[in-house]
Amino acid sequence: MNNMVAAENLRFSYTGSSPYVLDGINLFIKKGEYVSVIGENGCGKSTLMRLILGFLKPVSGKIESHAVRIGYVPQKNEFNNSGFPITVYEMLDSYRHLLKLSDKSIPAKSMEMVGMSRFSGSLMGELSGGQTQKILIARALIGEPDLLILDEPSTGVDIGSQKEIYGFLKKLNREKQVTIFSVEHNLEAAIANSTIIYHLVNGKGHLCFPQQYAEEYLRSNKII
Repeated sequence: MNNMVAAENLRFSYTGSSPYVLDGINLFIKKGEYVSVIGENGCGKSTLMRLILGFLKPVSGKIESHAVRIGYVPQKNEFNNSGFPITVYEMLDSYRHLLKLSDKSIPAKSMEMVGMSRFSGSLMGELSGGQTQKILIARALIGEPDLLILDEPSTGVDIGSQKEIYGFLKKLNREKQVTIFSVEHNLEAAIANSTIIYHLVNGKGHLCFPQQYAEEYLRSNKII
């Protein structure tokens, strides 16, 4: 089985009937791909992500994930800008316990992977947007997932941290062959880092390569 995710004739609405948020989606993501899903607000990007995660069920058609373990990085989290008294280490270690992993060095290793070791004792609510996102990625990587799903990873993140995060994700994909599915509003990052772009318009999907999409985008906006 080469497909990490397979969607066939996928149709979904929150009411169970027309109009459909997603209508006739066919998407096959191979192992090791870096897929960025783009489109206007309300086009169904987050809905497609939730279907892959299993949070939603299709009205018709089917969607399957063949990942052994999925890591999920949400767009927002319960710790950001809050006074909830939990440290970075405690949050990561609690997730280790949730996954029933016995290796107590996992939190330290995951922090080191994203360059956040020195923030081990910091409260989650005191971190910047970029720092929080790095820790959420570290949490998602606990358990070594073969599929990593991210919901707009650059939202609320400064430019410097964006470059670090996307550089890390690209390296993770190219060197570790972790399949990445990223809901994106950052077109520049999608074009620069993806192996495949999936463009959603009015519930329909269009698969293309990053350079192909860049040319289509520039042409449609009369830049070339």
